[in-house]
Amino acid sequence: MPGATSPVPVSSTAVQEVADLLVDAAASGKPCPPVRSLVSAGDVSTAYAVQRLNNERRLAEGHRLVGRKIGLTSEAVQRQLGVDQPDFGALLSDMVVAQDGRVPFGRLLQPKVEAEVALVLNADLPDADCTIDDVIAATEYAVPALEIVDSRIADWDITFVDTVADNASSGLYVLGEQRVRLDEVDLATVSMSMSKNGEAASEGTGAACLGSPLNAALWLARTLAELGDPLKAGDVVLTGALGPMVVAAPGDVFAASISQLGDVSVRFAPDPAGEDGSSE
Repeated sequence: MPGATSPVPVSSTAVQEVADLLVDAAASGKPCPPVRSLVSAGDVSTAYAVQRLNNERRLAEGHRLVGRKIGLTSEAVQRQLGVDQPDFGALLSDMVVAQDGRVPFGRLLQPKVEAEVALVLNADLPDADCTIDDVIAATEYAVPALEIVDSRIADWDITFVDTVADNASSGLYVLGEQRVRLDEVDLATVSMSMSKNGEAASEGTGAACLGSPLNAALWLARTLAELGDPLKAGDVVLTGALGPMVVAAPGDVFAASISQLGDVSVRFAPDPAGEDGSSE
């Protein structure tokens, strides 16, 4: 994604129209139809321009850019959407949920939860030809994370341009409290298990994320550097799902354990009408 202050191209009626549809969907709580009818299948640059415009709006409202997320790190999902690379979105300051915190009812439209590795940087990554060693050197620590993805597109009926325009289907995220240095862990070999309401719901390994979460982080670092908006010290990087994402409903509790890294959990507030059958 080009820099947060980069101008949206002139003659971008489609950019404005799609951006407005997504903003209205989030504000109303009613998902919109797929936006690919307004953004042609191969027009990834326009889709990222939509993403950038809506993130600029949120920054203008006082939110801060705190990092990035990588999506579509599963080769199977890439094949499903007809692409050969991941995508990325922005993480803003209002997306953070505390460890074992609670997501307010109605905050998201169609939430799903996935477990992944997060990196927290302590140095910039400005070079488009950076290496894995550079990424490792720039990483202060890794933590287990839950990403709560969401879609403003009805029924998650998305193609690549739909999810890119929709900030890579970003929602919220949770970071675990155990911090591990990269020289203490092999991210390619970690194993993940995630439960929903105490029952097994998803599992996977670090290798499921482009062979290693570090490969995903390297792709992101190079891509953003090429675009002139590099990763910076202090950024959080959500590197991508280690296993299948799971639908979340009011009252649900998710907990994930990633070997060598630790545990992370989140709760969803019950439906105030009590329709989910749960209680405080």
